[in-house]
Amino acid sequence: MLHTITQPNEYLLSLIKDDPVRPEIPLSDRVNHNSRIYVWKNGEETAAVTCVKFLDSVPAAVEDMAALVESATTAVFYTIWSYAAGAGRTLIQEAQKSIESEFPSIQTYVTLSPKTEMARRFHIKNGARELRENPTTINYIYK
Repeated sequence: MLHTITQPNEYLLSLIKDDPVRPEIPLSDRVNHNSRIYVWKNGEETAAVTCVKFLDSVPAAVEDMAALVESATTAVFYTIWSYAAGAGRTLIQEAQKSIESEFPSIQTYVTLSPKTEMARRFHIKNGARELRENPTTINYIYK
């Protein structure tokens, strides 16, 4: 089942300590009117977590996600981690459905991924294609 976190809480603090991709991003940047955390659960067990920023363009670096925008058109999945096999894929699909419902202005779904083979395999396997290579990141786009 999909859960959306929009406010800081103890559960969120326990989750983000496990972020393997962007542990440096502060809690205040992860949940605000331009950010959400989506959690996929199997019963009471957390299976996967992703953090999403809503922007008006595709970022090339973490620093490009700092601005708060009024009219977001792009959902940026900037970190994901999983505690169960296959849960990351399910989470991406369900989070996209939730975003489509909550934010009809969102037209583009991208990642801000590290330049690793593991990230590339994950996104390509799950239906994304490479959009742009940046100096320190890669953007993958989901349809």
